[in-house]
Formats: sequence, structure tokens, C-alpha cells
Amino acid sequence: MTFALQENLQWNLILMILLLVMRPLHQVKFNLSSACSSFVGDAAPVCPLQVQICKRSVEVMDAVRRGAQLAIDECQFQFRNRRWNCSTLESMPVFGKVVTQGTREAAFVYAISAASVAFAVTRACSSGELEKCGCDHNVHGVSPEGFQWSGCSDNIAYGVAFSQSFVDVRERSKGQSSSRALMNLHNNEAGRKAILSHMRVECKCHGVSGSCEVKTCWKAMPPFRKVGNIIKEKFDGATEVEQRKVGTTKVLVPRNSQFKPHTDEDLVYLEPSPDFCDYDPRTPGMLGTVGRQCNRTSKAIDGCELMCCGRGFQTQEVEVVDRCSCKFHWCCYVKCKQCRKMVEIHTCR
Repeated sequence: MTFALQENLQWNLILMILLLVMRPLHQVKFNLSSACSSFVGDAAPVCPLQVQICKRSVEVMDAVRRGAQLAIDECQFQFRNRRWNCSTLESMPVFGKVVTQGTREAAFVYAISAASVAFAVTRACSSGELEKCGCDHNVHGVSPEGFQWSGCSDNIAYGVAFSQSFVDVRERSKGQSSSRALMNLHNNEAGRKAILSHMRVECKCHGVSGSCEVKTCWKAMPPFRKVGNIIKEKFDGATEVEQRKVGTTKVLVPRNSQFKPHTDEDLVYLEPSPDFCDYDPRTPGMLGTVGRQCNRTSKAIDGCELMCCGRGFQTQEVEVVDRCSCKFHWCCYVKCKQCRKMVEIHTCR
């Protein structure tokens, strides 16, 4: 395989992984001779402005790829115990048809995707992978608390700016006239703010025997699991909105006038979610809950009553092998035994 062909395959892989959250796999066609611009679908062409950014920022695309995978992994973790669990299949969009509807699930997907790109690009800056950015050198000097700013502060400003220019450009190219474009842009920004609003200060002490005579500190992003937890909390409290014209500007306002206005950090959605109970072969992403594991004693959404949508569940005993009787041996390893036990597994009918 020639280098040119390898490079074109890499372009397509990067774009495919990034845009999976928006595009069905069965709609994708590849043309190895045209690199980024080769990513074309039957439903709608990829945004030309996004292709241009892709070509101008080749070195950033690997971080974008990691960010896209990070979003998928976090979505599946956060929704592992819910009827819609971010399942991915090769014959459908990564997150199913919920992404094409204005539901709160779509709100979460857009928020976590925008946040993950900002997070991954920022991490690439701090690790020295990218020539265009590095540590945030605007954080320097002595803080009001008396410690010395030093080390490598995460350049979140660069990561957020790249996410805004690359992720948001699809919506902005539509002129922001539709309510769905306004919804997507709002949730993209809410996802990024989940990082920006929770930046933390990490420090290291210097001095004899750890006396901390001098303390150097830097700004760091929160772990992405915390970002996912924050966005999931916003999902649970998301606001249903509708588009209205205020003067010459179109804005989103709560559909129920008794609800307080949402903030920039809240998620918003336009239409109620389906119940996700039953498999619908005509609707990608509607896998139903038949065969899903449930918690027999829980009254929450992971409980068998709610997860199985009242259809009932079946129970079977299975043997599992766990590590047990672990002992630490000097020096330095842990030795465990293997214990077998029977456990009950409950699955929806």
C-alpha cells in the first residue's frame, strides 16, 4: 500500500469516527482520491467548512478521534442502567435515531461530544503532541493565595476554541435559523462549560522533608468521568424549550412559562423522548429492553419493573469466578485465589 493511500485511509477513518455521532454508517461512501472531502453520504454532504478545518489541522485530528471515542465510552457508561444505553451497531448511527430527534438524549450526545473534543485537544496540547499549542502560559506569576504558578497548566482555551470552530461549524453553516440548530449549539456550549466551570488547581510542595516552603501550582481539567457526571446531571434536569422571536432574534425559551429560564450550562431539548421499551426495526436505535439485565430489588430505572416496561423478567443462576483471599507479599506483588460462586441474573422478557 502506498503512503498516499495509507494517508487517505487515515483521513477517512478520522472523519468516520468523529462524524459517526451524526451520520449512519450505511450512508457513508469512501473515495480514496479526495482525502477529507471524500466523506460523502446519501442524506447530506459533510459540511465543507468542517472539511477545510480538517485539512488545515491534520495534526489535531488524532486527538479529535480520541475525543470521539471518549464521548462514546462515557455515554455508554452514564446510560448503562437506562432503557436507552447508547448501544452502537454497525448498521445504524452510533447513538441511534435519538440523535436526529430533538430529545434530551440528543442533547446529552451533543454536549458530551463537544466536551470530549475540547478535552482531548487540550490534553494533546499539554502533552506536547501539537505544534500549534502547548501549556497555558497566561497562567504565571504569584497567585493571591501566595503560591507560584508553575508547571503545565492545561490550555483549555485552545481546546474549547477548536471545539467551537470544528464541532459548531455544521450548525452555524445553517444560519442558526432552525430551532434544532439553536438547540445543538446551546448543548455544545453547555458541554464545554462542564469543563470550563470545573477547572481545578493542582499543586506540588517543595522544601526540606516536604515542608512546603514553596508551593507551585497549575490549572488542570477535571477527570472526564466528572465531566460526564456533570452533563448527566444536566440531562436529568434538562429543560423542554421552543423557539420564539424576540425582536429580530430567534431564541429558545422554556415551553412551560412557569419554569425558570435555563442557563448556559443547562441542557435543553425540543421534544419528549420515546419510552425505548420495544424494538422497532424501522427506527434505528430503538432496540427495546428485551434481554437487558435488571436489578430485581431496585425501584429506580435500572429495576426490573421499569427496565422491563412491565413485561416481567426471568431469573437464572450462573457461576462466576472472582478473585478472593488476596494477600500482599513482600516485595511486591499480590496473590489471590479464585473463588467460584453462584449468582442470580435477572433479564427482561
